[in-house]
Amino acid sequence: MDFTDQRLSYEKGELDKASVPKSPFELFNAWMSEALEEKVQEPYAMSLATCGADMKPSVRIVLLREVTDSGIVFYTNYESAKGQDISENPNAEALFFWHELERQVRISGSIAKIDAQKSASYFQKRPHDSQVGAWVSQPQSGVVENREVMEAKFDELVKQFPKESNVPTPEFWGGYEITIEKIEFWQGRANRMHDRMVYSKNDQDSSWQIDRLLP
Repeated sequence: MDFTDQRLSYEKGELDKASVPKSPFELFNAWMSEALEEKVQEPYAMSLATCGADMKPSVRIVLLREVTDSGIVFYTNYESAKGQDISENPNAEALFFWHELERQVRISGSIAKIDAQKSASYFQKRPHDSQVGAWVSQPQSGVVENREVMEAKFDELVKQFPKESNVPTPEFWGGYEITIEKIEFWQGRANRMHDRMVYSKNDQDSSWQIDRLLP
């Protein structure tokens, strides 16, 4: 298939260095709020890129679950392929793309597990069947013979943990936080003259340097 003649002109917004806030969290929260107001489908979905000791990058979609004072939090199986990557190389990037707003946000930084109690608190907020599903997906990314094996394990666990019972939080499951070291805001513009503003963390005083990048 040939897509060389397929293109759009981005003309919905602009991003000016003189008007952006000093903190990237303020701008990120504003953009996320606007995406929610505009009913962008799952605006908290992000592409998460990791790279393990094999130096081969991997990327997949995960869901942002919290914005903290220092970074962003998501939850997953610690023994998954991404978990293995993170254990070998505790650095990651996340990318949000909101096509309806012609915007991207790219986040990079160090990554580490969050407090186990916080993970457990979130796990208990999940729907019952999603809790059960976390136990089925072990080891996540592992090979399974067919879907019937998965369904049988799910049915077995539902009998073990009926809806009125408490599903224990798996030790192999929990949250990670990416502590933001750099975050780029991308606003599409006409003629591919996009606006790109990058915030870089100053390790000495925790301030943020703001630079405009060429598109």
